[in-house]
Amino acid sequence: MTEGMITDRQVVRAPELAGIRHGFFTRQGGVSVGPYATLNCSVRSADDPAALRENRRRVAAYVGVAPDHLLGLTQVHGARTLTVDAPWQTGRGPEGDAMVTSTPGLALGVITADCAPVLFSNATGTVVGAAHAGWRGACGGILDSTVAAMAALGCPAGEIRAVVGPCIAPRSYEVGPDMRDVVLASDPGAEDFFTLASRVGHFMFDLPGYCVMRLARCGVAQATALGLDTLSDEVRFFSHRRRTLAGGGAIGHQISVIACRAI
Repeated sequence: MTEGMITDRQVVRAPELAGIRHGFFTRQGGVSVGPYATLNCSVRSADDPAALRENRRRVAAYVGVAPDHLLGLTQVHGARTLTVDAPWQTGRGPEGDAMVTSTPGLALGVITADCAPVLFSNATGTVVGAAHAGWRGACGGILDSTVAAMAALGCPAGEIRAVVGPCIAPRSYEVGPDMRDVVLASDPGAEDFFTLASRVGHFMFDLPGYCVMRLARCGVAQATALGLDTLSDEVRFFSHRRRTLAGGGAIGHQISVIACRAI
């Protein structure tokens, strides 16, 4: 292995996005230590800034862009999608939970540790998008917003391929009745994605399935989920829920990235 390079074995790639520069990066392949080991990419964490710069440099190199062209937002679990045509300073991204672009050489990244990263592209990779979809964002319309923003760039829903990356799986995601009530009040069509949990009054929620349903409802050409569980796979993924069950403490975040290419 070449020193300072992320290998294909350390990245999950989606067959649906073959030929398009992208990656659902795992927690492997970086230089961070302790609870951030090793490829933590969250600039909002208390990780060593030098380690973060190196980790993000490696990610940028893997998708073939300059380090300062790997973009990220200040994620807020909302439904705002930004259309991007120029880079900004790392760590100074505006608030939002999705980005789209048709500008070659830009890479769009979302940070997750149980929420669903969703990557979008047309067939050629000349219009791409990336969304951070927790239950609040998915229910609130972040995926719909991303599809609409891509359409405004000349890529209608019927030309979009979307892939839901590693996130907390239905078997791992127990929620209370208050969360279910909020979701169903906004989206009654979500009822099928809740099943009874072993704990009385609680439910298991299928976040990736719900995201795929929302994408299909938007009319995208193809919507799939990788089916990888961040909570149960401690070797490959960071997980907020795992950290919470263990009593708290610092945590890293993985990154999912898609890059735009020239026509």
